[in-house]
Amino acid sequence: MEGFIIALFVCLVLALISKYLSIPAIPFYIIAGVILGKAGLGIVRSDEISQFFSSMGLLFLLFFMGLELKLDRIIANPSKVLTGGLIGLTVDMGIGFAAAYLLGFTLMESFIVGAAFYITSTAIIITSLIENRKLMSVEAETIIWVTVFEDLVLIIILAILSASDQNLLLFVVKIALALAVIYAISYYGKEFLVSILERDDEIPILFTFTAVLITASVALYLEIPETLMVIALGAAFATTDPNAFEQHARPFRDVFMVMFFVFFGVTIDFASGVNWSVVAIICTLAILSKLVSGMLIGLVIHGSALSGLEIWANMICRGEFSIALAVLYGSPIIATTIAAMVIVTSIVGSFTAKYSTWMRRGIVNRSRRKALMYRPHAGR
Repeated sequence: MEGFIIALFVCLVLALISKYLSIPAIPFYIIAGVILGKAGLGIVRSDEISQFFSSMGLLFLLFFMGLELKLDRIIANPSKVLTGGLIGLTVDMGIGFAAAYLLGFTLMESFIVGAAFYITSTAIIITSLIENRKLMSVEAETIIWVTVFEDLVLIIILAILSASDQNLLLFVVKIALALAVIYAISYYGKEFLVSILERDDEIPILFTFTAVLITASVALYLEIPETLMVIALGAAFATTDPNAFEQHARPFRDVFMVMFFVFFGVTIDFASGVNWSVVAIICTLAILSKLVSGMLIGLVIHGSALSGLEIWANMICRGEFSIALAVLYGSPIIATTIAAMVIVTSIVGSFTAKYSTWMRRGIVNRSRRKALMYRPHAGR
């Protein structure tokens, strides 16, 4: 319990510092866990309490993802969503998978690294767009389309990884039935759900918390991934009153998610045979791959390399979902590699997003100076 209290206090201090500096808090939570855990001072250990809070953090993170999975965006702009999404999937996951495999990881490990390599941090991206006053830009809309596509791909990735050791047909049937029940409850019980959310007592919060935990428990009993079912629950509830559910779920997500990142850092062990040269290559390629995919998306969708630069600057950050994949399916070496990638890309991405306008302006001014320098003098 003492370790948990220390970790919580450190997180409070780091959250205040990150807000003051306008940079993502996620990498600092992980670093704090590493320093406090067995790789550092050893004063905080993972126990049943921390594991419970970490599990809650993952569940509410995925539930929140489901709430924000607005399928109407895809229906409204299918071609642009698919174009931008497929470019990102092909380039980023392709580079991540190939790099990991060539660096000596197994096929499964390479797939996990590639998936973590591909999925950006929706929370950091949206927060950054708002704080940097870019939410109304043309590129922001494309960035949001791409993140929605990534969320859909993440669901498929979770399904693939979860089904690796089960009877595939039975696995699919159980998931289909569970999804049908969830959406039936949301559809036919919409009025009841709305009436619950409109209450001004503790019932809406208690209902939201209970619904997430019951869904996860039933999924475990049926031997289907609770991660998928919790995402599905969020997406189903989003058809009723998503803003109300977000309001009631946000306190759980914010507190539990902090513990999720910190105790992920606590469990990291640098003595597990990590090759730091490999980690450095992965981190560098993670930044460069987003540059390639961002430029291609900018050129294909907006016809502008400068738009591609803006997309890259705002989509470097990996975060919560990459860590979730490491927690669920990664080995100690994979977990450490992905943690390093998240820390590096989050810090680099926070600065590129903040100063992308200056970068674009500098490129434009330099191009103009070159054009004036080589322009033929009049009368020649």
